[in-house]
Amino acid sequence: MNKLTSALCCVTLSTLSLSAQTNTLRGAFAGKFSIGAAVNVTQVHSPSPAMEKLIRTQFDCLVAENCMKGEVISPAEGQWNFRDADRLVELCQKNKQDCYGHCLVWHSQPPTWFFHHSDGTRWTRDEAIHYMRNHIQNVVGRYKGRIKAWDVVNEALNDNGTLRLTPWLEIIGEDYFEIAFKAAHAADPEAQLFYNDFSMHLPAKRDAAIQLVKRLRAKGCRVDGVGMQSHVSFDTDLVEYEKTIQALADAGCKVMITELDLSVLPWPEGNQGANIDANFAYQESLNPFKNGISKDMQRKQDAFYERLFDIYLRHADAITRVNFWGVSDADSWKNDWPMPGRTDYPLAFDRKLQPKPFVKALIKKAKMN
Repeated sequence: MNKLTSALCCVTLSTLSLSAQTNTLRGAFAGKFSIGAAVNVTQVHSPSPAMEKLIRTQFDCLVAENCMKGEVISPAEGQWNFRDADRLVELCQKNKQDCYGHCLVWHSQPPTWFFHHSDGTRWTRDEAIHYMRNHIQNVVGRYKGRIKAWDVVNEALNDNGTLRLTPWLEIIGEDYFEIAFKAAHAADPEAQLFYNDFSMHLPAKRDAAIQLVKRLRAKGCRVDGVGMQSHVSFDTDLVEYEKTIQALADAGCKVMITELDLSVLPWPEGNQGANIDANFAYQESLNPFKNGISKDMQRKQDAFYERLFDIYLRHADAITRVNFWGVSDADSWKNDWPMPGRTDYPLAFDRKLQPKPFVKALIKKAKMN
């Protein structure tokens, strides 16, 4: 093979490689915003070859679904379990993917020893502050320089905009937000810090989140932006949803779509958002697709996801990340929430790890913008 032929072959291979990259979500949205997924412990430690390839090629960032939450990482006072979190960070480094941290301060899924002494009496304010700071310093400090951004406080607002009555609020008071953000910044001054919540399309919650960010910034806290979880349903008001993105941008906030999924199942009592405490007894009528999603419902989901990504592309200057909450329909938490035993289809890849029809449409949209 002469030098000219060799050079032409290299150009052809390079072009094919580039084409393959742009035909993935990761490649198509490069330069616009990151495309990510939440991964579970099995996917971190021992994925199938097909799952490993999907995670590596389709997403440019990952976040732990559960293994960085308090109940996993701090099972007992003075004990730390970083095994799964370490593996996730290592996987991201291997795949040249950004790693995101979720989450530091949350009233749900805490360690069993949090908030109470062994005799059942509650912590004092000083004790709660000590343990919060210690938790943040140990977790954030361990991954200093390796986690791009942290969800510092998670789900601390009610839908009407009032503060959720969490143990942190009851024991410490409203300044627990300030303490948490300052502790996270001290542990890793380069990491971006976010407030994260669901149902952010609701005007009262939107306004409350913006006011919360303003108050924290006025107290000297680093708050880079707000995570909109986006556990959406077909009745989510996308006009208000887009207004939230714009309002956050106008307030100087970066926006991350942190936990995106779209349930195709009917709800027992309207859209429940993402309040994991919701629980309903199984009803056969509310599990219509246990043998597979219908063509009509798949078309409906395709159209809704396309509308969502039209919004994201319009606001690509404000949005830094769009993150699906799971990799495939088979591993989505929506299969058993808020009603155990149901079969849902909320994500971009089906149970055989094949892309849904809307994935091709999203890639095409990205290339055109």
